Order: sequence, then C-alpha cells, then structure tokens
Amino acid sequence: MRSDRETWPELSFPAWKESCATLQLYSQIVGKIRLALSPWVNHSWHTPLYVSVNGLSTHLIPYGDRAFELEFDFNRHELVVRSSDGRQVTQPLEPRSVADFYAMTMDMLASLEIQVTINRIPNELPDPTPFDKDTEHRSYDPDAAHRFWRVLLQSDRVFTLFRTEFLGKVSPVHFFWGSFDLAVTRFSGRTAPLHPGGFPNLPDDVTREAYSHEVSSAGFWPGGGPTDYAAYYSYAYPKPEGFAEAKVAPKEAFFLESLGEFLLPYDAVRTAEDPDSALLEFLRTTYEAAAVAAHWDRKSLECEAGRPGVPRRVA
Repeated sequence: MRSDRETWPELSFPAWKESCATLQLYSQIVGKIRLALSPWVNHSWHTPLYVSVNGLSTHLIPYGDRAFELEFDFNRHELVVRSSDGRQVTQPLEPRSVADFYAMTMDMLASLEIQVTINRIPNELPDPTPFDKDTEHRSYDPDAAHRFWRVLLQSDRVFTLFRTEFLGKVSPVHFFWGSFDLAVTRFSGRTAPLHPGGFPNLPDDVTREAYSHEVSSAGFWPGGGPTDYAAYYSYAYPKPEGFAEAKVAPKEAFFLESLGEFLLPYDAVRTAEDPDSALLEFLRTTYEAAAVAAHWDRKSLECEAGRPGVPRRVA
C-alpha cells in the first residue's frame, strides 16, 4: 500500500496536543458509560471503544430489554447515540469544555430515556479534574481528529492481520480510553506474578486483573508523556530477561528504558516504502523477542496469517 497522505496521514502531536487531551477526556466520558452498564469481562475487555467506519464506537451497550451505542463520527464531526428502538440523537463535535460535553452527553442519553451514573474522575491521568468541573480542556481540531481516526483505521487493519497469526488467547483489537491507545494483546497461557499496580487514578485491582496472565502487547498511541510524537509500542509482562536487548525491526525501532517498551515512531511507518510491511515487521519481531526470552510454547501458539475465505489448515 502506498505511503501517501490519504492512507497514512501526517499526525504531529505538538500540533494537536490540546485537542488530543480534550478528546481523550471526551472518550473517557463515553467509555465510562459502557463501563457502568456492561458486565465485567476478563482483562477489562468490556470497557474499550472500537474503530468504526466513521470513528470510534462503543458498539452495543445493554440497557434493560433494549440496547444502544455511542459513536464519535470523525467524518461528520458528531457525537451520535443510537438506540435499538430506532431512535437516534446527534450533537456536533466542536470546541467545548469537558464539563459542557459531559452535560451534553447525559442530556442526549436522557432524551432516549437512558439513565446512567458514571464515576466523574478521569482515569490514568495525574491530578484529574472531575468531568463536570473541567472548563480548562475545550479544544477540538476537526482536521487533526479526522487524521487521527485515519491512522487508527490503518493500524486496526494491520493489527487485525497480525492477530490472525496466533492460535492462543488473544484480545480483540480495541481502543482503551484510559490510556488513549489502540492495542492488541497475545497471551502465553501462563499466569503472571501479581502486578504492582500504581497507575494514576486506576484501582490496583483493575490493573492486577488485567495483567493476571503473561502477555506480549502491542499498540499505537498519538503521543504524550516521554514521547512528543505518535508511536507504535510493544512490551511484555512480566518483562523477561534479555527482552530489552533483543534485535527488532525495522531499523527505526528502539527500546525506551523509561517505559520498558519497544517503540517505533509513527513517521517511520508513514514514510516507509511499504507501511504495512514495516508495521508488521515491528509487531512480529517484538512479539518474537518476548516469546523467545520468556520461552513461550511457540509451536502450539502460532500459525500462518489468515486469508479471506480460507479456513486455517489443521494437521
């Protein structure tokens, strides 16, 4: 696939830093609605958002004898709420404070006779302001939001192909609104040591359940913290001896000690001659680094990549 602005668009984190921070808080409000109404699933798989044909969606949320979904539409720049009884309400995505967005979202649900109470404290962020009190974050750059979604769209496609190469337990490709990243996680099948927790404004019980089993996890995030740029990442928990020293590809990938993860700048993928191959190379070699160092049973866990209409061969 060609590396062009339409397929793999430029996404400069400094250029939309304020809008990114605001959109993360918007997404937490929407994600917490799903969290509040959905039965708990292992590794918090009941909480994420999913890349959709227009943006990011909760997919189906149960509500009594009906269901509904919320979607960020980054084509029309609308927040959409659809109910299984055929009703739908929309409001524009535009610069507005987090407090106003929270009130607007709750009003939209109320208009569809949906009542829900969420924890109004943002997760995984230091010194958070409750959603209904946050008048500081109020940026929305529609062009940047649209480009962000297009990056997620391509990343989701490649992650999904990578996911097919594993017979063991593997997560869906999903978007965690707390850490604001798209992720896919493979499991060795073995339990892991108790995670120490310690993430800001995230209960340790949640973290420990999420990391109850040994993982190799990869994903994409738009930037922030120790990186002022969008990047793909890959880590292992628990981190096996020798993981950080493993040779991975492409050549732009490196291990960032402060995070304990391998990183590949998004621009290295975007500008590659074959972005799909560059990203797959990173996903495969960093997984292999984890699996080799931790002595995973690779023979029983791995398989060839899936192809449309072709059942997996069984010996």
